[in-house]
Amino acid sequence: MAVAGVHKIEELYKEAAGLRIAKNKVKQLSDYIDQKFHDMLIAAKANAKANGREIISLNDLPLSKAFQEEMQRFVELEVTLNLQEILDHIATLPPAYELDVETEKKLPDIVGTLIVVLAKITKELSRDDNVVSEKEHETAERIMNLVL
Repeated sequence: MAVAGVHKIEELYKEAAGLRIAKNKVKQLSDYIDQKFHDMLIAAKANAKANGREIISLNDLPLSKAFQEEMQRFVELEVTLNLQEILDHIATLPPAYELDVETEKKLPDIVGTLIVVLAKITKELSRDDNVVSEKEHETAERIMNLVL
C-alpha cells in the first residue's frame, strides 16, 4: 500500500512540472515518497515527545517555510489525494503514529507537496523538456534527502 497511487503521481508530475515519467519508474517514485513521508512522521513523533505529547500536531512536522509555500501551490493545483488511503498506509508503519484531527486533514496536502517538490527538483535537473532520465531521478532524490 502506498500513500499516493500511480496515476496521482503521474498527474502531479505533469501538472506541477510538465514532466512525463516512465511507467516502470512510478513504483520507484511511489516507494521514495512513502519513505520521505515516513521520515517526516518519525521526526514529528520525536518533536511531539520532546514537547511532552504522544499525539502529533501539525507543528511537530518538519515543514520549512518553502515547503509550506509549495503546499499552498499544491492546493491550487486542485489535485486531491485520498485521506483514508494515507491513514491506512500510516497504520502499517512502525511505530504507531497518533495524529490530531488538524494534522490528519493536512496529510493529503503534505503527501502531494512531497510529490510536487520532487517533480520540481527533477524538472530543474532535466535536460529534456518533459522526459526524465534515471540519472535525473536519482539526483533529485539525493537533493531531496539533503533537505528533508
